[in-house]
Amino acid sequence: MTINAGWYLRRLSRMGPREVGGRVGDAVRRRRWRSVRPGHPGVTGARFTAVLPAGTLAALPPDAVKRLLAEADRLLAGHVEYFGVVRDDLADPDWWGDPKTGRRAPGGYAFDVPYRDEEVTGDIKQIWELSRHQYLTVLAAAYAVTGDERYAERVAGHLRSWWAANPPLRGVHWISGIELGIRLISWVWIRRLLHGWPGAAGLFEDNPVALHQIWHHQRWLAAFPSRGSSANNHVIAEAAGQFAAACAFEWFPASARWRAGALRSLERHLRGNTFGSGLNRELATEYHGLVLELGLAAVAEADAAGVPVPPSVRLVLLRMTDALAAVVDNRLRPPRQGDADDGHGLVLDGAGTGRWGSLLATGDAVFGRLAWWPTVTGTDVRTPLLAALVRPYAKPGTAPAVARPASRPGHFADAGMTILRGPEEIWCRCDGGPHGFLSIAAHAHADALSVEVRHDGVDVLADPGTFCYHGQPEWRQYFRSTLAHNTLQRDGRDQSVSGGPFLWTRHARSRVLVADPSGASGGGTARWCAEHDGYRRSVHRRRVELTAARRELRVVDEVRGDRGTVRLAFHLGPEITADLAGNRAALTWTRDGEDRSAVLDLPGRLSWRAHRGETGPPLGWYSPGFGRKEPSTTLIGTGSADGTAEFTTVLGFRG
Repeated sequence: MTINAGWYLRRLSRMGPREVGGRVGDAVRRRRWRSVRPGHPGVTGARFTAVLPAGTLAALPPDAVKRLLAEADRLLAGHVEYFGVVRDDLADPDWWGDPKTGRRAPGGYAFDVPYRDEEVTGDIKQIWELSRHQYLTVLAAAYAVTGDERYAERVAGHLRSWWAANPPLRGVHWISGIELGIRLISWVWIRRLLHGWPGAAGLFEDNPVALHQIWHHQRWLAAFPSRGSSANNHVIAEAAGQFAAACAFEWFPASARWRAGALRSLERHLRGNTFGSGLNRELATEYHGLVLELGLAAVAEADAAGVPVPPSVRLVLLRMTDALAAVVDNRLRPPRQGDADDGHGLVLDGAGTGRWGSLLATGDAVFGRLAWWPTVTGTDVRTPLLAALVRPYAKPGTAPAVARPASRPGHFADAGMTILRGPEEIWCRCDGGPHGFLSIAAHAHADALSVEVRHDGVDVLADPGTFCYHGQPEWRQYFRSTLAHNTLQRDGRDQSVSGGPFLWTRHARSRVLVADPSGASGGGTARWCAEHDGYRRSVHRRRVELTAARRELRVVDEVRGDRGTVRLAFHLGPEITADLAGNRAALTWTRDGEDRSAVLDLPGRLSWRAHRGETGPPLGWYSPGFGRKEPSTTLIGTGSADGTAEFTTVLGFRG
């Protein structure tokens, strides 16, 4: 996908003067660095001291260790899967190769590489993911718990190979700061987990090549921070990575300066990226998880190095953790809102470890769980390792006193998210919040007033997900469109106007009018109502009622304004089978061997059709993870509205 002049003009229009000035300075610096690439200052006597406390490894849960070693053995055998693409070349990978397209990224000066153009570079996510070196942290963890030197030797061989193939500022891995930041966190943990291996010092602090790479990564991050309208999760990863490295690898004359600058940036942007309620301002749940992981990793390095951290950092992470505990369903699945690219801040576990349960377990260890938190039954490796480094939140002097929610919150006014809960584990997310974060709202979807409904963790009315970023513009456009969400579309247009794959030039404004999530307790009715102005000459208002006694969800859509066409979409999860007859759909699925069912009564004044796995144009798809999609059933009702029109949908769950 190439970027044309129109995109640059649209992108420029979303920047303020300060951001424009900063980007001009970045351009000048890139031009200067093209010809002047200094080496790093000589380092002697460097030592790594940020080791795990004695006894930490012995306390790891056996089942989590078993999963870790199974994953490490797959990696050692050369097998890995990223974004739906299975790779068997991990024994000796091509660091610039894309296994999905078969293309290889061009070399040369990093800032000349057209990384957004899949025809030239390949799928950049596939190329970048391996070089985050998070599979190497898994191998290093396997060495730490077993002492088997095969794992350590594979890690050392791959690091030396990567460093040789990717000298500073050459090639695709020196383009994006988030990649450099996450890579530094991986290197810190690799060094920590290999501490008992005789070759660890020779791989890192006694290795001029490693010192050269670590120094240049930090120099790059200090020079090219994400700015202004791009200061989202990327800037958190940049600051967290530089801070972690400057704490654990404090071997350079600039280390203290880099550490102080990164900590200031981390504190500022953690606050800026997070609502007071604790939800992430990008309103993209997976980025909530990424930012929380990055923040916890940074605090772990601060505490390991004895570096004071502003209390506000821990406070934001505490609020993020409480918010996560509040919004997950009974199976510990959070909302599927906004973009999701399967990005992690620190990986130390094998396949089958629940990401969200792991984060809540870490939150329990660091902050202490509240009485209303859901129970976490799974185990993981990462939690005890992080908890061994992070000082408990309640320790005097680590944080200010703060009031935490006495009961489980259901409405987050600043984020416009409301969770309605009913009997039999009925869970419903209602979206009445801002379109996205900052002027470009990069990871937002055009999903105002959408609902997401689950029954015992099964997607019934599903958010279809993300699927892709670069290279497939038709699919990118579909998965972030209004039609791809459980809401109402007018005149074939999205509620918000897209200017590119990570750019929105006009944002629909929503406001919540009623939010009473507690009404379903005792067999009553929980209520929510909101409206948005995304269609200019008309207003879409939606009311949602969840009645516990009837196990029924009622959705009423009201359209006021000019005459026009209406399309109302309901996307069913991939586990749901639908039998549509007229305006009634019988839904069936199986959960834990038991047959479940529901009836969806749709507005009779609309003409209803079922769509599944269509490609011209895309319709009827569900993306379980980045790079993966599978057919699912989408019910589309089509009709017209003139003046004021009302459409009522009722979802009733059977016994």
